[in-house]
Amino acid sequence: MLPSLFISHGSPMLALRPAASGPALARLASTLPRPSAILVVSAHWESPQLQVSSSPRPRTWHDFQGFPDALYQLQYPAPGQPQLAERVIQLLAEAGLACFSDGQRPLDHGAWVPLSLMYPLADIPVVQLSLPSAAGPTLQSRVGRALRSLRGEDVLLIGSGSITHNLAELDWQAGPSSTAPAWAQTFRDWMVDRLQDDNEAALLDYRRQAPHAARNHPSDEHLLPLFFARGAGEQFQIEYQGFSEGALGMDIYSFH
Repeated sequence: MLPSLFISHGSPMLALRPAASGPALARLASTLPRPSAILVVSAHWESPQLQVSSSPRPRTWHDFQGFPDALYQLQYPAPGQPQLAERVIQLLAEAGLACFSDGQRPLDHGAWVPLSLMYPLADIPVVQLSLPSAAGPTLQSRVGRALRSLRGEDVLLIGSGSITHNLAELDWQAGPSSTAPAWAQTFRDWMVDRLQDDNEAALLDYRRQAPHAARNHPSDEHLLPLFFARGAGEQFQIEYQGFSEGALGMDIYSFH
């Protein structure tokens, strides 16, 4: 059975400059059974209610500004899979969660950037599920649990965000050997400890209990995909740990 994954997707430049986490994504993909389809919850599709993309040919969306022209030339022409979108709506309805189809939604960079490193041929269908971020981690945990059975149908479930995400405090000149600040490392380590202990109560209350929670996540849309991945899986495993731009966590976790 496929695991569920949490991927810290970092800057869009990851697609051009994979650094250390890019090869880690490629290695991880090479160890997994080939998925029949991929379902991604991205921090970059916030919505008031649950929505699922149902386009058979989703566009590649360059939903960012100020980057080199080469980044805007990249395309990830993976097909969609309307049948999977219907299955997602069905499973969520069975769990008491309403979800609506969106036939126009393109793939945002939270989906296509990491997938371009994992599955560069873009030959596996990709569907995105939106993130009602105002509902917090409890809803994402419910959504993950509701869709857990898809793992047994060869669907790879991915939550794409970032274990730390405070863009105002990043050092864009930091090199790969730079040490992350203590406030970022302490928060990341607290999250990992609670994941290893399977301490759901503490994790759901992370904004009150975790050290420097608001500093690492001024808003929590980039951490919420972690709760989706955890809800969809069981046994926690670290696949990669590291930081870029000083304090931007690039961790990759799996839940088997």
